[in-house]
Amino acid sequence: MAKSFTASRTMLKPDPRFGSKLAEKFVNCLMYDGKKSTAYNVFYDALDRIKEKLPEESPIDVFTRAIENVKPAIEVRSKRVGGATYQVPTPVSARRQQTLAIRWLLEAVRSKKGRPCHLTLSDELLAAANREGAAMTKRENVHRMADANKAFAHFAY
Repeated sequence: MAKSFTASRTMLKPDPRFGSKLAEKFVNCLMYDGKKSTAYNVFYDALDRIKEKLPEESPIDVFTRAIENVKPAIEVRSKRVGGATYQVPTPVSARRQQTLAIRWLLEAVRSKKGRPCHLTLSDELLAAANREGAAMTKRENVHRMADANKAFAHFAY
């Protein structure tokens, strides 16, 4: 029987150019309809553009810094207690932090219409590396929401 392939961390191979598993995960999330070569082209074109703008820095380091900056430390989860629903702030696991950071970056890129994807991706990565941009705004909103609901922290599971 053939070995079934799952999208797990154990089966993930590093990307060919930089040898980064994080970059490979990002490309997999960027990909539409199984078109991985197109996703690679978009990702590598964005990193090439970052290299042009910041020649003294490695583009994969800028990418990694952008992901690290967007990762949320805390989020709110709905918890139903006695007929009322409370937004309870809870810490975020490392895997979910990475997943949310990638999701928010791609959401920010895809929301900007009218420009090629690699241009908006490079701009968003540069902005996130500098702690600004739409993905960072999303992170700040999540942190602000958790801060506002600190009073319900005692309902945490």
